[in-house]
Amino acid sequence: MGWFDTINTKVATSRVGYWFQLDGSGHPRERKGSQFLTEIRAGLAIFFAMAYIVAVNASIVSETGGTCVCNESDPSIDNCGKNDEYMLCVQVVKRDLVTATAAISALASFCMGLFANLPVGLAPGMGLNAYFTYTVVGKYATGTISYNLALTAIFIEGFVFLGLAVFGMRQWLARAIPRSIKVATGVGIGLFLTLIGLTYSEGIALIVPGSATPTELAGCDPSFLDPTTGACPPSEKMRYPAMWIGIFCGGILTVMLMLYRVKGAIIAGILLVSIISWPRNTPVTYFPYTPTGDSSFDFFKQVVDFHQIKKTLNVVEFDLGGVGGQFGLAFITFLYVDILDCTGTLYGMARFADLVDPVTQDFEGSATAYMVDAISISIGALLGVPPVTAFVESGAGISEGGRTGLSAMVTGICFFISVFFAPIFASIPPWATGCVLILVGSMMARGAVDINWKYMGDAVPAFLTIAIMPFSYSIADGLIAGICTYILINSLVWIIKVASGGRIVPPNYEERDGWTWRIPGGILPPWMIRLFKGKKDFWRSDEEPAVTEVRIQDHSTAERNTSSDHDDSVEKGANTSPAPQARTMDKEA
Repeated sequence: MGWFDTINTKVATSRVGYWFQLDGSGHPRERKGSQFLTEIRAGLAIFFAMAYIVAVNASIVSETGGTCVCNESDPSIDNCGKNDEYMLCVQVVKRDLVTATAAISALASFCMGLFANLPVGLAPGMGLNAYFTYTVVGKYATGTISYNLALTAIFIEGFVFLGLAVFGMRQWLARAIPRSIKVATGVGIGLFLTLIGLTYSEGIALIVPGSATPTELAGCDPSFLDPTTGACPPSEKMRYPAMWIGIFCGGILTVMLMLYRVKGAIIAGILLVSIISWPRNTPVTYFPYTPTGDSSFDFFKQVVDFHQIKKTLNVVEFDLGGVGGQFGLAFITFLYVDILDCTGTLYGMARFADLVDPVTQDFEGSATAYMVDAISISIGALLGVPPVTAFVESGAGISEGGRTGLSAMVTGICFFISVFFAPIFASIPPWATGCVLILVGSMMARGAVDINWKYMGDAVPAFLTIAIMPFSYSIADGLIAGICTYILINSLVWIIKVASGGRIVPPNYEERDGWTWRIPGGILPPWMIRLFKGKKDFWRSDEEPAVTEVRIQDHSTAERNTSSDHDDSVEKGANTSPAPQARTMDKEA
C-alpha cells in the first residue's frame, strides 16, 4: 500500500472520514469512491474554475459607483465617468469588492462543505450581479434605486430564503415555475452576459450603441469614440490593440485549453491578458498616465496586501421614501431568479454527484445547503456584494472525483488565501474578463436544447424570455414577458379545452411540458416529516439504507404525466424525476 492509499485509509477511518461519509468510513451512507486526497484535488479544480469571479464580480459591481457621490450638476454616465474625484472613489469601491467577493466566497463555500457535505462552491452569482448593476442600481447610480437600498433588498431576501428553507418551500417554488421558463431564464442571462462582454465598460470593446441601428461594430481606441454618438470612426474600427489581445489571448486560447480540458483554463486566459496589460509603456496598458491610472498602479505595486473594506461594508438602509415600488420589484426579481439559479444548480450538481433520491427528488443535506446559501446571501449584502449562489463550475470538481464537502472546504480555503492578493485581482482589465463573460454565456446557452420547441405554448414564452433579456438590457423584463405570455397562451388553451368538453385542443397537445404544483415526496422537508412521526432526534436523518433500482424517465415526460390538467388515463405510478435521461441510481429507504 503506497502513501496515497495510506493517507486515504487513515482519514477515512477517522472522525473526519465519518463526518464526511468517505468511502471506508463505516458510515451507513458512505459515498462510494470518495477519497481524501481526491477531494482535495477536486476542491482545487473548483477554485480554479471559479476564481475568475473575484475579478469579474468586482469589475461589474463597481460600475454602480457603490456609495460614491458624483458631484456634477448633471450626474450622467458620461459626466461622472470624466470626473477624476468620482472615478478615484470608484477605484476604492472596486478594491473593496475584490476583498468582499473573496471573503464571502470563502465563508460560503467552506460552510457549504462543512455543514451540508456537498462538493459545491458558492460565490456572488453571474447574471445576478449584472441585474444588480445595470438594471437595479444602474451604471454610476443612474438606476431606479440606490446601491444601499439594493443591498437592503438582498439582505431581506436572505432571511426570506432562510424561512423558505426551514419549511421546505424552496423546491416547491422552483417547481411552480413552468419548466420552459426555468430553462430559458438561464439561456437569456447567458446572452445578457455575452452582450456585456462585447461592450467597452466590461468587455472587449467590440460593439457600441448605434445611431441607425441598435448596435454597431466598434473596436477602436476609446479616445476615438465620438463624444456625441459614441460611435467609432470607420477608419479606426477593429484597430484597438487591447481588443485583439482580449480576443486571442483571453478568448481563443481559453477555448483551446477548455477543449483539451486543461484545469484552470479560464483563469489562465485572464492572467495572460492581465500580465500583458500591466506594463505602463505599451498601447494595451491598464495603467495610463492619468490620476486614475496612477492611483490604480500605486495599489497594484503592493502585490500582497489585505485591503480593508472602506466604502461597502454594512451600508444597508431601510428608508424607502419614494422608491417602494422599485424596491419591491427588485426584491421579487432577486428572490425569483435566485430561487431558480441556486436551487437548479444545487440539484444539478447533486444529481451529477449521484446524491439525489430519485423518488423524493431531494438530496442529502438539502435543507442545510439552502440555509447556508440563505445566510451567505445576507452576510454578502452586509459586505456589499450581490446575492451569493451555487456555481455550476462545481462540476469541474465533481468530474475530478469530488463527492463530499471536503472539496468545497478546500475551495473556501483557496478563496480565503486570495483575500490577501487584492491588488492583483483589482488590476485585471475589462478586456481580460470580457471573453470570460462570452464563454460563460455560451455555456449557459446550452440549456436551449432542453426547451420544448415542439409545442408553441412552451416555445414562444421561452423564446421571448431569452430574446427580451439582452435586447431590453433587463433580466426582469425578460422574466415578466415570458411568464405573462405563458399564462396567457396556456390559460386560453385550457379555457377552450374545458368549454369544449376536451374536444378542441391543439393537435400536439400531448407534447406540451405541462405544469404541476405537486412534488414527489411531498412539500414538507424531511426533518419536519420525522418530527411529525414522533422521532425525538428529528434533526438526524434516518440512517438505515436500502438499495433499490429506480428507472428515471425524461423530465418533460414526467412533468406531463403529473400535470394538473393532464388526462386521467396517465399511469398513476409514473415516476416524476426531472433527470434528463434514463439511468439506474441507488435509492435511500
